[in-house]
Amino acid sequence: MSSASPRVLVLALGGTIASVPIASGGSAPSLTAQDLVAIPGLADEARIEARTIRSTSSAGVVPQDLVGIAAEVRRRSGGTEDAADGAGDDTREIDGVVVTQGTDTLEESAFLLDMLLRPRVPVVVTGAMRTPGTPGADGPANVLAAVRVAASPAARGLGVLAVLDDEIHAAAAVAKRHTSSTAAFVSPGGGPLGRVIEGRVRLDVRPAHATPHVPVQEGASWPWVPVVRVGLGAEPRDVTAFSGADAVVVEGVGGGHVPERLVGPLADLADRVPVVLAARPGAGGTLSRTYGYPGSEIDLLRRGLIGAGRLDALKARLLMAAVFAGDSRAGHDDVRRVFAELD
Repeated sequence: MSSASPRVLVLALGGTIASVPIASGGSAPSLTAQDLVAIPGLADEARIEARTIRSTSSAGVVPQDLVGIAAEVRRRSGGTEDAADGAGDDTREIDGVVVTQGTDTLEESAFLLDMLLRPRVPVVVTGAMRTPGTPGADGPANVLAAVRVAASPAARGLGVLAVLDDEIHAAAAVAKRHTSSTAAFVSPGGGPLGRVIEGRVRLDVRPAHATPHVPVQEGASWPWVPVVRVGLGAEPRDVTAFSGADAVVVEGVGGGHVPERLVGPLADLADRVPVVLAARPGAGGTLSRTYGYPGSEIDLLRRGLIGAGRLDALKARLLMAAVFAGDSRAGHDDVRRVFAELD
């Protein structure tokens, strides 16, 4: 490996990609970052530095893990992409970053990192749908593809990416849509940005929208922002149960609609804390001016709810939580301003 080869930092958080069988049944994370990068041919792609951050399941990853990773990426990548061309290159220790973790919350981690960072180097999140000992385990191929993307100059300036099954997805769009398929990750409504083909990074499109930049300092408190998922027969108590939250996301049916009996409780809640209205389908975004009946998106937005734009409920939740974690004094206007950047 030449000293001119790209330097890629691999940070491991656990997940299926690092899981092995345990005596009590099933599998659990225990492999280290060094184990994950022991892949034939990987050393030909980049100079690898591997470090284990945590060894936990997808559900065990917390926002503070990603805040810490974002801080390290900033320190070691020579600044932000907003800097002038070439600025910070003399202090850059790495040329790309790969974060490995469980796939259950991978889309959320990728999006949160995308909000926290404006990196000068590519940052890629990957994982696996099959454990290492399973026939056809996809972890090694996903790590190899992720390193190739992280080491590619073509991936700079695209925001945080998710790379699985040789597909390259924008963090703001990617979603897990199958519990076990190796092709579980998709970008609803738009598709992947590109693919890794024959070892080459091939980008077909660039993200049409940048994720709002919401910096959060290490040690910041994370707010309580629950998601109220509306379904057939939803009742007012589904909303009032969260009256003590710092902010709320309501996932309406269709383009962002709720039963009329929920309108009053949601309007009252929106008077006290920011309430963001998201749409259930996950593609197409939240409507803003199509339906006008009580409980429609026009009605709810007029009553003070804030449209989630193109984000689904999970990502809208993270965006709103990051606003409050970044500034404990944040309120309705701050949330409206950040979500307005999504249009």
